[in-house]
Amino acid sequence: MPEQSTSYAGEVLGVPVETRPKHIAIIMDGNGRWAQRQGLPRIEGHRRGVASVRRATEECARLDVEQLTLYCLSSENWKRPQRELEFLMHLLEQYMIEERATIMEQNIRVSVIGRRRDIPEAVQREMQKTIDMSAANSGLRLCLAINYGSRLEIVDAVRDIATEAAAGRLNPAEISEETVRAHLYTAGMRDPDLLIRTAGEMRVSNFLLWQISYSEIWVTEHCWPEFREGDLHQAIRDYAARDRRFGGLSG
Repeated sequence: MPEQSTSYAGEVLGVPVETRPKHIAIIMDGNGRWAQRQGLPRIEGHRRGVASVRRATEECARLDVEQLTLYCLSSENWKRPQRELEFLMHLLEQYMIEERATIMEQNIRVSVIGRRRDIPEAVQREMQKTIDMSAANSGLRLCLAINYGSRLEIVDAVRDIATEAAAGRLNPAEISEETVRAHLYTAGMRDPDLLIRTAGEMRVSNFLLWQISYSEIWVTEHCWPEFREGDLHQAIRDYAARDRRFGGLSG
């Protein structure tokens, strides 16, 4: 770890490095509600939400978090009004272009999970450019869940496993948890240690259902546009204070 960022993390968090989460996942909720409370259009909430994405990403990089996974667009979000969807796609494309310099400066590696085929081609192109450009970076891994649904992910994994078994490349009797894990969109990634949800909602909304089996959950009443570095710090401190037993007994 870079000495400067290690010192910064210890100073602002005040908890030992071994108690901090290595992978943080966030369900970014409440953009529309925040905007309505301010008397603004819903799309303004999404615009302000991008600023929170930037803050959370840069702070996780400074804190030496290994991975940050953000729930950007669920597979169910396509039910929203067309104008809002078009604006979300515009924001995503804009983000991929405008954040490249910062991503490279901060040594961030970008990846995307979800079904890309429903995303406009222009957005896919900019997304892939950013992924390719940052592929050799060794710092924070920023994983964006776009057109993502955990049930769809599991269905896709089962389908791939069944195809391999039917082709004789896989013995059904040898299918294990590791087999399934290797066929998920998140193959090669560690499971989240900490799941943060904003806007006070107490549900996981079809997000990383397999991967968050033992994640600690932290909920804030703040809507996503209100989420600040201090909220992230408090979530990490609360995580560090919990007794994680993974089904066993407390020491």
